[in-house]
Amino acid sequence: MATTTHRAAVLHGPKDLRVEDRPVPQPGADEVLVAVRAVGLCGSDLHYYEHGENGPNVLRRPTVLGHEPAGHTVGDADGLPAGTPVAIEPAHPCGRCALCRAGRYNLCPQGTCFGSPPTDGALTELVAVPRDFVHPLPDGMDVKLGALVEPLAVAVHAVRRAAVEPGQRVLVTGAGPIGVLVAQVAAACGATVTVSDVAPARREFAQRLGLASVDAAALTPDPARAHALAAPEGYDTVLDCSGVGPALVSGIRALRPGGTAVVVGNPVHPDTELPLAWMQRQELTLLTSFRYAAGDFAAAVRLAGAGRVRLDGLVTAEFPLERADEALRTALTDRTQLKVLVTPGGADA
Repeated sequence: MATTTHRAAVLHGPKDLRVEDRPVPQPGADEVLVAVRAVGLCGSDLHYYEHGENGPNVLRRPTVLGHEPAGHTVGDADGLPAGTPVAIEPAHPCGRCALCRAGRYNLCPQGTCFGSPPTDGALTELVAVPRDFVHPLPDGMDVKLGALVEPLAVAVHAVRRAAVEPGQRVLVTGAGPIGVLVAQVAAACGATVTVSDVAPARREFAQRLGLASVDAAALTPDPARAHALAAPEGYDTVLDCSGVGPALVSGIRALRPGGTAVVVGNPVHPDTELPLAWMQRQELTLLTSFRYAAGDFAAAVRLAGAGRVRLDGLVTAEFPLERADEALRTALTDRTQLKVLVTPGGADA
């Protein structure tokens, strides 16, 4: 007899995560049922876990977290044989508004996203997903690494927003998972990339990927020393993946006149002091980047499949679903971690 329940890690309040039985989801006509094998933990998950909120979005009822899932399809569904390894695109727009029709569905005001309250996420054994947001993984790719396709799509979108070109000098501030992925995507576009971070271990990891790195302390907001780093003439583009205001400012100060700054990381504080008068004098461009839009997720799958971006090594810890609370606490407190995974399918998923 088929089971009627499955397990899910449900957040009831700050640091109150419980693994519970929930009814097995019943996929609709245009949906695919996926057995979740791995879920990456993201900064927004940590905000919800620690504070019960992430920016303006507040936990108001028990919610399943997790928006970086990968797994296997259950049963045959619309060209996907049973057992197909897939990455799941977690943000689902209305598909009808002007922004959606323009391909900018990441800005859809009616959109929902897995793990963003009140929408349940993927820290669960089974999830029903609209067919258009299920992406088959390349042959031979570890399904666990499929959980990194979502943050890779964030990186693809950010680099596209920056319009990075071959030969450009690019600075990436923050060498966490997003920063390392952004740096690799920019390098795949032909740019010369330098990564900065305050943590030696993260700089060393970037170096192992073949990226130049520098201590973030060497970046200074002092205009007189703004171009003293590896590129004396200044960087063409800075992508801030740290979410820390001073890091963004120091990156902006390291730009050449006419350069571009892109805000990628989720800001720790909603308000940041920017040197606007100096930026105006240098005619700098300031852009922001949010999630991913048309074509970004598919491009991320192709980059990973072609080996142009390395995902191996980013996963530094794995926990089964029963230990999801420990996984969140580890990601929250252990700065040596890069990407922590929860594996609902077990250690051999």
